[in-house]
Amino acid sequence: MANRVVIDICGEEYTLVAEESPSYMQRVGSYVDGKIREVLDSSKVGRTDAAVLTAVNITDELFKAQAEADQLRRQIKEYLDQASKAQSEASELKREVFRLQQKLDAQNKNRG
Repeated sequence: MANRVVIDICGEEYTLVAEESPSYMQRVGSYVDGKIREVLDSSKVGRTDAAVLTAVNITDELFKAQAEADQLRRQIKEYLDQASKAQSEASELKREVFRLQQKLDAQNKNRG
């Protein structure tokens, strides 16, 4: 069920309709509001230009976060591959130990 939430961005009210929780939508609105106000406070641009610059800045954050997430996924896959290889090697070594133990047991049996 879609939720309707009124948020304030730079003194203007906007109604958001989304499946996400109202608290999440408030957080999104607050984030956008803060980012636009940062641009407005740090430069001499109007609201429209501030909104465009904010969109560019947030898109930059998104792309960097996606690249970081991709890098983490690659790193996790590498770790999983290494763990799988180590597990295979450990299984191979256990089989070798078992084989050698059987050989030793047979030798001891023949001596006794």
